[in-house]
Amino acid sequence: MKTIIVTGAGSGLGKELSILFSQQGYHVLMTGRAVDKLSAVKTEIERAGGAADYIVLDVQKETDIFIKIKEISKNHRIVGLVNNAGVGHFGPFVNIMENEISEMLNTNVLGTILMTKAVLPLLQEQGEGLLINIISTAGLRGKVNEAVYVASKFAVRGFTESLQKEYENSSIKIKAIYMGGMDTPFWAGSNHVADTSRFRSPKEVAEIIMNQLDQDEIIIESKKS
Repeated sequence: MKTIIVTGAGSGLGKELSILFSQQGYHVLMTGRAVDKLSAVKTEIERAGGAADYIVLDVQKETDIFIKIKEISKNHRIVGLVNNAGVGHFGPFVNIMENEISEMLNTNVLGTILMTKAVLPLLQEQGEGLLINIISTAGLRGKVNEAVYVASKFAVRGFTESLQKEYENSSIKIKAIYMGGMDTPFWAGSNHVADTSRFRSPKEVAEIIMNQLDQDEIIIESKKS
């Protein structure tokens, strides 16, 4: 069975994409830091007849990534990776703390690059592959009170577009997903967004992504239609 890895799969868009990929016959290997959430998604997928496993993985830690991906590849045929894990801290730029800057850059940018670095050679070995980078519309335009978050997403956009050019004549398909805010716990503890209910649900966004996977670039604005 083909295995696809989804980072940040314990909730939100990562969870919904994991469920949809399992329904398409993939064995979904979910990663994240919260065992209880990952376990709950695994149970949900298996109850619906799908196949899923999870590992605790911090995408900020290079050694953790390469050791665990190497172990996974011994028992599973990895053909895909969804770089979904991400964090955001918002507010006036001068008020953003150094640890918040580091967390956003290390998770959003370095985490995406390191996960891709670990998995891409495996896709090449398989002779096929799917790489999906969840970027956000923050990778398309500047936004007030999101300077560093936007900077991190612009970096991932450049990384993704460069890989698309590098692999354009190969069987490895690389997709850039630019979605707006979603009604998820991502905004918990922040007053940056006053009313998340006006946003699309992660399930709706996941369904749009899956329906448009033939495109290299998918843009999904946040407001409900």
